Amino acid sequence: MTHRPSEKKDPMLLVPLYEHPAERPEAWERLIRSASRLHSVVLNPDSGPGAARDERFALVAERLREAGVPVLGYADTDYGRRPHAAVVQDLLRHRDWYATDGAFLDQASADPDLLPHYGRLAVAARAAGASTLVLNHGVHPHPGYAELADLLVTFEGPWDAYRDAAAAPSWTADHPAQRFCHLVYAVPPGALAARLAEELAAERRAGVHCAVPGSGAHPWGTLPYALEAAG
Repeated sequence: MTHRPSEKKDPMLLVPLYEHPAERPEAWERLIRSASRLHSVVLNPDSGPGAARDERFALVAERLREAGVPVLGYADTDYGRRPHAAVVQDLLRHRDWYATDGAFLDQASADPDLLPHYGRLAVAARAAGASTLVLNHGVHPHPGYAELADLLVTFEGPWDAYRDAAAAPSWTADHPAQRFCHLVYAVPPGALAARLAEELAAERRAGVHCAVPGSGAHPWGTLPYALEAAG
């Protein structure tokens, strides 16, 4: 099935579900059933593709793609400190083992001095078949990064910090809201906070978001409230 984001309703959800399908099968099933609401799903078997192909991850990746959801292979860039070749190796393994059609480059630098490094990574990701490229800065980066990727994660952090976060810088107005994503964790239970997180994302020009209840060292083991509530 061809993925056509323009046919889907806003706000879209980018979901980083860092749980094994054998341990949380119901969560992965809900993701697949919710395909029409998803911008993409991050596949992260073991802080990257892992040491070998995992059949359970391969199966859920295939089912998501069949449902029209871009599957993004996770690779850590360590704010530009991780060698180019190591990041590219992760992306190639994601492609070869899980047929990912996108890339999620985590811990991306926001520094303008590293634009050439990330430019080379972007070229390599495209060459590896990434039709969707996401850079997770966690903050608003230098505007030059918008030329490299399809989506920039310009906030990642807990709910308390998100509520008090500053408005988006003026340069973001030069791009559609669908080019920006906010990832928020430790969101308190209840429909009110979940709805407020969605409203704040829209107000701050983030057309893609994810708000989850998870907290601590592993917040991305939970589904976004928008899908938990869907049953």
